[in-house]
Amino acid sequence: MADLSQIVKAYDVRGTVPDQWDERVAEALGVAFAQLLNGLGEPGDAVLVAHDMRATGPGLAAAFARGVQAQGRSVIDIGLASTDMLYYASGSLDLPGAMFTASHNPAQYNGIKMCRSGARPIGQDSGLAEIRQRAQALLDAGEVGAAGQPTRSVEQRNLLPEYAAHLRKLVDLSGIRPLKVVVDAGNGMGGYTVPSVLGDAALPALPLEIVPLYFELDGTFPNHEANPLDPANLVDLQRAVREHGADLGLAFDGDADRCFVIDERGEPVSPSAITGLVAVRELARHPGSVVIHNLICSSAVPDIVREHGGEPLVARVGHSFIKAEMARTNAVFGGEHSAHYYFRDFWFADTGMLAAMHTLAALGGQDLPLSELAREYERYVASGEINSTVTDQAGKVAEVRAAYPEAEADELDGLTLRFPDGAWFNLRASNTEPLLRLNVEAPARERMISLRDEVLDRVRR
Repeated sequence: MADLSQIVKAYDVRGTVPDQWDERVAEALGVAFAQLLNGLGEPGDAVLVAHDMRATGPGLAAAFARGVQAQGRSVIDIGLASTDMLYYASGSLDLPGAMFTASHNPAQYNGIKMCRSGARPIGQDSGLAEIRQRAQALLDAGEVGAAGQPTRSVEQRNLLPEYAAHLRKLVDLSGIRPLKVVVDAGNGMGGYTVPSVLGDAALPALPLEIVPLYFELDGTFPNHEANPLDPANLVDLQRAVREHGADLGLAFDGDADRCFVIDERGEPVSPSAITGLVAVRELARHPGSVVIHNLICSSAVPDIVREHGGEPLVARVGHSFIKAEMARTNAVFGGEHSAHYYFRDFWFADTGMLAAMHTLAALGGQDLPLSELAREYERYVASGEINSTVTDQAGKVAEVRAAYPEAEADELDGLTLRFPDGAWFNLRASNTEPLLRLNVEAPARERMISLRDEVLDRVRR
């Protein structure tokens, strides 16, 4: 019997197929999702369904659709899609949707990211817990499939051209200087969407030379995992940027909702720097607006936002929290340390492609190389996220807190301690594993290393 508490996470569904979940579970989740929508009075009677390149996606999506249909709602199947393409469909058609993807996870995983109409997020506190409870009850009672054959229709639609045209309207790349761009899709959905957005013959030609890496859709990830957070997965892109003399490199994760940037030297540009860069562009268009950043972003982000007349606002890590704050404050833009970027012009949803286009526009609109352009936005030295296996997470966090009585403490998301010299660290527990995640930043490299090693010693002793 499936235990849905093991696969229904804080923001989405994620687990291995078929041992943790299968098409029967997907159908139960489809029933529960439709029941939630019916109870909320969601507009229309259709649900969007899409999947990435994983081999299990079509079967799981079809089973989910059967569950939705059993509750009296029709289904619009948009087929292969990136996650932000599903958000585009949800926003532009004002319909709820479900995207079948496990993002950056290995091949044996699959999952579901669900949203209400207008791409509004569904997380634990906004419906996901209720979906889990309803689906678990159906599975426990053996009632999956009891409603018989679906009576509502499934409509097949290809929204890729409309998605590409919409993004091109949001960022004008027509007047930039010529750029050579290496794109590593990691055999994920970037290989499907990048050619349409940046090179579609039906759209005006752009001054871009795209050098593709691993554009073939393959959910077994034969070249490397589609997880740019791991530096090992950036090596091929870094080498290609240098070999081709490219102006920059772009790396997408499996469902292409995140984008990482490499400069012309083959060096990573931090997601915090990209957050600052895009924030400046959006504030130029919408002066005085709110910009959201999570608490692990560099201290440079709020500094830059204030310098350009914006109002920085910190939020917890995680897309459901960021999107909720974006909507509450009507923020123009939001960024996370994990390279998720959110846009008011995109229904407050995250899209790696739009962030990539802003980066291309900023670079191509002036003459400096990316390494020099990014220097304005990289003012501090960061450790990156470091994981430690810890059984008693709460006890260890309390122990670390007691070791620094002089620091200013913030417990918005885990423990953040800030020091008078501008150094800070965040220590927070994983939602799914017995891990503590540490991020450290300081004005100077020596101070960062010293603080990092000191905290790690306390965490791991």
